[in-house]
Amino acid sequence: MSNKTERDVEKSYPLPDFISKLRRLADSLEKGEQFEIQIAGERIYVPVRATYNIEHEREEGQEEIEFQIKWSNE
Repeated sequence: MSNKTERDVEKSYPLPDFISKLRRLADSLEKGEQFEIQIAGERIYVPVRATYNIEHEREEGQEEIEFQIKWSNE
């Protein structure tokens, strides 16, 4: 069982940093490698087995696109 605490963080980045993170993610995916990223001070390791989806939401005059990466730690 994992001893990690639950977490729900949303972090904004300047556009050049966001582009760099997306580019590193794409490079990792193309190479079939684990992706590593630091978000709000915590290093996250995304396994190759992760699943990827894109979500679109629209409500009250606002729209949102989320690029989601999900995996289980089991």
